[in-house]
Amino acid sequence: MILLDTHAFIWLVSSPDKLSKKARSVIKKNSSPLHISIVSAWEISLLFRKNRLCLPLSPEQFVEEAVEHLHLIEIPLSRKTVQHSVKLLPIHNDPFDRVLIAECQLNNLSLISADKRIREYPDVDVIW
Repeated sequence: MILLDTHAFIWLVSSPDKLSKKARSVIKKNSSPLHISIVSAWEISLLFRKNRLCLPLSPEQFVEEAVEHLHLIEIPLSRKTVQHSVKLLPIHNDPFDRVLIAECQLNNLSLISADKRIREYPDVDVIW
């Protein structure tokens, strides 16, 4: 099972060529649905509000239409995940990425991400 990092989700929807060849191949060959974390929707909305992300639609519409079009499974944010994210080694300080790492660890998910710091966690399978 595969989880998309926020940037990987945005690139898959708007600029698939930004994804690595390996990531595109895994997405194309994957027989099970891709997953997106609820925190990615939160992060996209914050980036849009801070004018750090330009979207053709409102963040709500962008995420909703992409989730439907790509048949993504949304992972809700749980207390267990949040508490686990706080216990992670202090390699990565971004709270959104720490939640994604925790979700991968707790749900046996591989993560499509270009973020090199996430690869420093020995028990997270990062695809890039």
